[in-house]
This record gives sequence, C-alpha cells and structure tokens, in this order.
Amino acid sequence: MKSALNPHSARMTLQGVTVEFDGHTALNNVTFDVDAGTLMGVVGPNGAGKSTLFNAIAGLLPVRRGKVTLHRVDQGSGALAYVPQRESVNWRFPVTVTDVVMMGRCCRLGWFRRPGKRDRELVNACLGRVGLWDHRSALMTELSGGQRQRVFVARALAQEASVLLLDEAFSGVDAGAQEGLVEVLQTLRDEGRIVLLATHDLTNLGGRFDQVLCLNRHVCACGPPQQVFTSEVMEELYGAHGLRLTMDGER
Repeated sequence: MKSALNPHSARMTLQGVTVEFDGHTALNNVTFDVDAGTLMGVVGPNGAGKSTLFNAIAGLLPVRRGKVTLHRVDQGSGALAYVPQRESVNWRFPVTVTDVVMMGRCCRLGWFRRPGKRDRELVNACLGRVGLWDHRSALMTELSGGQRQRVFVARALAQEASVLLLDEAFSGVDAGAQEGLVEVLQTLRDEGRIVLLATHDLTNLGGRFDQVLCLNRHVCACGPPQQVFTSEVMEELYGAHGLRLTMDGER
C-alpha cells in the first residue's frame, strides 16, 4: 500500500517530444504522462531511443519539438536525478561509496559549498536505505554490479529528487541483486516519487513495474504490463522475434 505523498512527489508529462541528430529522428512525437508514485519500465530494442529519452528528460539533449513538464508538489524539492549506463562511468576513478553519494548533495546545493552536518546525516541515511551502510568506506571498484547500482540510487536520494531515471540498471547485475534493487525502487515509488528504469530484461515485468512504456523511436504502447504486451506491440518493438516471444509466453 502506498503511503501519503512526500514533499518530493511530482507528476511528469511529455507532449510530442521529438529529438533529431544530424537530420536523423531519434525520437518522434513521444507523448505520455507519469503520475506521482509510479515505477515505470521503459523497454525496446537497441537503438529504440531509451537513452535518448532519458537525456531529453534530463535536459542533456535539446528537444526539437514538444515539451517535457515536471509538475512538482513542492517547488523547493529537488527535481530529477539520472543514473546513466554502467559504460558511461569511469570505474577506475578512486572514490569511496560515501564520496559518490555526497556528490548528490553537491549537485543539489552547489559544488563549492562545504558539506555540513545535515548533508553528512542525509548521506548516511541514504546509504542505510539501500543497505550499504557497512560498505560506506569501500572503494567503488571493490563493489559488485548490484552494489554499485544501489550506490547510485543512494546518490539520487541525496539529491532529494522527485524523479529518478535509471538507464539499464540491470545490466551486469545478477537476478538476486536485481530483485533487491527493485525492492528499493518500489519503496521510493511508495513515497510518491516517479522512477523510470530502462531495461532489456522482459522477465517478470508485471511483478516489477506499475506501468511499462514500449518505445521504438515512438511510443508503441504505454500502460500496465498486463495490457501493453499484445502480439501487435511485440511485433512493432521486436519484429518477428517479438511474435515468437509472445507465442512462447502464451504456452
């Protein structure tokens, strides 16, 4: 059961979002909305525009047409936190778990502001929430894939974000660690936050997500997992392979 919405609750709307690179349309007329307290999976084939979508929402890519709107309950709350793909992170950089989570406070309050008592307390609380308090002094290079993803979730929490974007957070993470991460994200959902997670893994989508956005440069379908995965949508996403997946799932 979801708790009352916290001050970081928000509602997000995308209306006709189109993104182009050198005359190539990466996203075309993407329209959907997400209510506060929603855990949404974003699925689609390679090249479907999942990372492009997240970069556009985060303001890292210009939108050719359309608009992304975040309607916040508390205008003073942190807006959005983005956890990129593992390949985008320099894992050789020698930082501790606490250092990485504290970066979330720096993003929120400014890089030249010295962290205070409340910042340290919040970082410790965020590490506790994702089950990494005992690893707070460990180097990021010493962690497993699932632990690293939880560190980045803790960093997003330290930003006091209303919306969390996680790009391929299951990549390189074993099944047990995936379920642990989903439990953390579901807790954040229950507090009224919006969580979008891009994934190639179609396993147990109904048990993991409230809503699923099926993306292949445009929106193929968006809604509860049990409703969106029709044979027509799967074919639009994955071609003939998608039809085989549908038939295998019906056996």
